Amino acid sequence: MTDLPHGIPFADAVRVWARIAALSFGGPAGQIAVMHRILVEEKRWIGEERFLHALNYCMLLPGPEAQQLATYIGWLLHKTKGGLIAGTLFVLPGFLAILALSFVYVLLGDAPAVQGLFFGLKAAVLAIVLQAVVRLGSRTLKHPMLVPIAAAAFLGIFLFGLPFPAIVLGAALVGFAGSRAGLPAFGSGDAHRLGGTPVPDRDTALGETLPPHARPDLRWSLKVGGTLLLLWLAPTAALLLALGPENEFSRIAIFFSQMAVVTFGGAYAVLAYVAQEAVGTYGWVTPGEMLDGLGMAETTPGPLIMVTQFVGFLGAMRAPGALHPLVAATFGAVLTTWVTFVPCFLWIFLGAPFAERLRSNRGLAGALTAITAAVVGVILNLAVWFAVHTLFGEVQERGTVDVPVWSTLDPSALALTALTILAVLRFNVGVVAVLLASAVAGIALRLAGVV
Repeated sequence: MTDLPHGIPFADAVRVWARIAALSFGGPAGQIAVMHRILVEEKRWIGEERFLHALNYCMLLPGPEAQQLATYIGWLLHKTKGGLIAGTLFVLPGFLAILALSFVYVLLGDAPAVQGLFFGLKAAVLAIVLQAVVRLGSRTLKHPMLVPIAAAAFLGIFLFGLPFPAIVLGAALVGFAGSRAGLPAFGSGDAHRLGGTPVPDRDTALGETLPPHARPDLRWSLKVGGTLLLLWLAPTAALLLALGPENEFSRIAIFFSQMAVVTFGGAYAVLAYVAQEAVGTYGWVTPGEMLDGLGMAETTPGPLIMVTQFVGFLGAMRAPGALHPLVAATFGAVLTTWVTFVPCFLWIFLGAPFAERLRSNRGLAGALTAITAAVVGVILNLAVWFAVHTLFGEVQERGTVDVPVWSTLDPSALALTALTILAVLRFNVGVVAVLLASAVAGIALRLAGVV
């Protein structure tokens, strides 16, 4: 049994977190809904208000909010070890699945069935990204003043190639200033409304009282935070010293460490940033490979940000140095995952005990509202980018804009994409079902010689 007053055995918690990890398909919204259903409604370990409070804090952080929410609640229930187990289990199944699929991709990618599989997944991924734009936009752009922020973010990244961190910073400054000025558009940073049956905190195992270990303790936060900071940055520093800044492993470690700090706004905002840099700046992957990686992430459990692991895998494989390409690729995948997710634990353990103060800060809430609005525009740009590279066989670069060669439009890709968009947006077919159906259709078309 546990020594904590709520009486939840740690072994039971581990089994529940493993179950949540195995069911965590469909992006952050679906993953948060699974956690809410199991932890709040089914197990009644934590109440509605406390769950939403934890979610609000995680929305303020860079990185995948669903994984950070699991870490936060695991920490609430079973101290540091609970947070580490919950956060790690949330990532581990997806990491192993995508690593296996990455090997299949590079070793068997020329097989017709594999080519058809990824052809079908690209169509489904485009539909899912469009669905994310529609859902986030309808939930976020409820005030007319927020629409120009989304439009400016789209134009900034689409026409002018502005870096994603600059867009986030600009939106945050606008939201902070608007909140301080008392503008109603920036009055709330809460973009989530969860369904299901509300469960009062008093009716749960954790209860209404904050556990003693969850109260602010500056010495504990600095100790744990310092350890995680060292675990995060020491490998990057070691690579820089041993191999130099131009080595591909050093470049991977530096870029994804930077990404962990600046990627506010959810998984698709992260993907927009990674696509912008990994394809255009570093040349680690092609646009088509980026789409294939997202298809892997959509069809495996865990955060969608796990697509970064595939990017690191291919980037390292193409510049292996003295290593065998597949050994280098494996190390690249592990390195990418490490520098992406260790900071997520850092943000939780360092700041969660002080989260109530952050949540009540009006300026931060306004900044979050504006950032979320900007992310709508960023994800729309991602959808356009995916559409161009999914539907057309040839693309020309004109400045910062990828312009399709219209004569290379693929009718099969267009038809399959239209069907998946109709299924997702009109008939609300589930993500997993759409992915499976699209993958099967892609394989059938490839084996029939149509594509």
